[in-house]
Amino acid sequence: MLGRIAKGYDEPLPIFTKGRGQRSRLGSELRRTATIAFGQRPLIVDAACNIGVQLVGPMCTSAGVMGRRRVLSDEVWRDLRSQGVTRMYSERSVMLRQGSPGTHLLALTSGLAKVVCREPNGARTWLAFRGPGDLLGEVSVFNGTSRTADVVALTPCAAVVLDAQRFVQFVEERGLVMHLMRQALARMRESDIHRAELQTLPLVVRLARTLLRLAVLTDQMPGSSPVRLTGLNQEEVAQAIGVTRNAVISGLGQLRAAGLVETARRVIVISDVEALQRWATAH
Repeated sequence: MLGRIAKGYDEPLPIFTKGRGQRSRLGSELRRTATIAFGQRPLIVDAACNIGVQLVGPMCTSAGVMGRRRVLSDEVWRDLRSQGVTRMYSERSVMLRQGSPGTHLLALTSGLAKVVCREPNGARTWLAFRGPGDLLGEVSVFNGTSRTADVVALTPCAAVVLDAQRFVQFVEERGLVMHLMRQALARMRESDIHRAELQTLPLVVRLARTLLRLAVLTDQMPGSSPVRLTGLNQEEVAQAIGVTRNAVISGLGQLRAAGLVETARRVIVISDVEALQRWATAH
């Protein structure tokens, strides 16, 4: 879960490591903002590594299909990008590595990435997909801890590398604490909806919703067809919807038979977006 409610309301549970100057002050401000939002039940955003905070990201609709909602103005996002340098990442390269220190974060400007956690037994747990406009690695910057997940480029990606201290200063100067809090809450809701879908919706509905969300995440608006999704293999889709690879093959087969999608190696083409949207709400 993205956040947790403190058991003892008067017990301080700082988001940032004490004694880290700006990070500690910004952590206190986020904590005050949370108190305003929840009265005497302060929200501590200390598990955001599993989901991540997005400054420009998707939001859920009642149908479960997500649309793109801009939280920062174009000017602020442009200014944020000017604080660092752009780096290119090749397909399947590791953009951020689990266990490394949070010396910097990335502002993703193009491409599709996934967030995965490496377990002690060697297994990898899928956590999220990320697209243009998302921040990557901001949690370790805020908490002053090592990274708790890998970020892997699924397609060629471009991202602005932002120094940790410079980013924190930018957030303070621009008064972006509330924006961060809103996005933390939005990611909590998305995570809750995703878990509910895993428990209640048929496989093919979850698959349809995931494909539509990826279309939006990669800035391919669901109003036009066809939509081409690249970089994903069937195992990654299976992890995202909580089923086996064989189940995904079966689900894609149903969508393909209905004329909704076409598939090739690491390519899924949505042939009829409107029809897929109807499948996504058929529950």
